[in-house]
Amino acid sequence: MRKLVAWNLMTLDGYFEGEKPWDLAFHNYAWGPELKKLSEQFGEESDLLVFGRKTYEGMAAYWPTAEGEGKVKDYMNSFAKIAVSKTMKEAAWNNTRVVSDPVAELNKLKAEDGKTILVFGSAELIASLMQEGLVDEYRICIAPVLLGSGNPLFKKAAQQTTLKLVNSTIAANGAVILTYEVGKAV
Repeated sequence: MRKLVAWNLMTLDGYFEGEKPWDLAFHNYAWGPELKKLSEQFGEESDLLVFGRKTYEGMAAYWPTAEGEGKVKDYMNSFAKIAVSKTMKEAAWNNTRVVSDPVAELNKLKAEDGKTILVFGSAELIASLMQEGLVDEYRICIAPVLLGSGNPLFKKAAQQTTLKLVNSTIAANGAVILTYEVGKAV
């Protein structure tokens, strides 16, 4: 059985982007050797990347021509990818297929043998997967900055859910990388 991991960066006050789409300048406060190592580790433990439409469009515009990204660029471009969308008909980025019903598709994929399924960014998608009980683990990097406003990572939850901290890393720049296993709905 495969595990589904939701990965995101956010500010200490809970925003995964600023007030405008792709306002991610705060990522610079978190980026360093520890986050680079984690990013490379994702490529070793995963073989499928899942994005909501908005995140997919941004990633598909960046990664095919990214320079100097090494191992991360390699797996971002070569791994199988799912773009979740009700409006997209096709996806141009290498090894991507469009799925309109992520719950059915991810339930099927989680039941198979294989590596970790990694959901990148995609706060709205993560919220819907959380409500369906499909998220097994959260990996969140908290950047040491307060934005004051922006787009919150966790907007609402279907129910209160317990989490178990299984790993934490304090980066030299003050960022904190947290790994939580999802427990039971309360």
